[in-house]
Amino acid sequence: MSRVIPVVEALKKELRIPISIDTLKAQVAKEALHCGASLVNDISALRSDPEMASVVAEAGVPVILMHMKGTPADMQAHPTYDDVTAEILFFLREAMNRAVSSGIPRERIILDPGIGFGKSFDHNLELLKELGRFQCLEAPILVGSSRKAFIGRILDKKVHERDTGTMATVAAAVMNGAHIVRVHNVKQAVETVRVIDAIKRGKLEGA
Repeated sequence: MSRVIPVVEALKKELRIPISIDTLKAQVAKEALHCGASLVNDISALRSDPEMASVVAEAGVPVILMHMKGTPADMQAHPTYDDVTAEILFFLREAMNRAVSSGIPRERIILDPGIGFGKSFDHNLELLKELGRFQCLEAPILVGSSRKAFIGRILDKKVHERDTGTMATVAAAVMNGAHIVRVHNVKQAVETVRVIDAIKRGKLEGA
């Protein structure tokens, strides 16, 4: 049994919120889903394990497909793009089509442009700026910028000091169309998103 499975089992007993399993391995995903996980996050966008798509399809759960240039071992070795946003748009469209062809319903697919995964600091900033272009994919967009190195570079802050900078990226992401944000400081992010949602609506909730 994977070391992750007892953790999933314990969390399932304590939590009522959905549990995501972050893995490249189909067998780990299958075991975690059996034990209570309800979402698969595959940073390889189903490319790493040929069995992953069938596991997700058979389980009938949502899947996050993320863009990553290269592998975790070499992704930050001088990543280059001619047009970072256009190239990632193309990648995610292909990933979504591949998932649908494997039996995963389109409405269960979440797309992640992969902030910090095979991108320079400038690439990350451009993706956040141009995030609205991903709306053409007609799928929920997830952004995981929390405490990442480009924030530390801008503010000259260590990892645990980056929550203020993170909230700036959360605000930018949501303003530009992100549907889901992955963060460390959940309470602060909830407050940030509530304000941004109100600004986008131009009125207070319920008003």
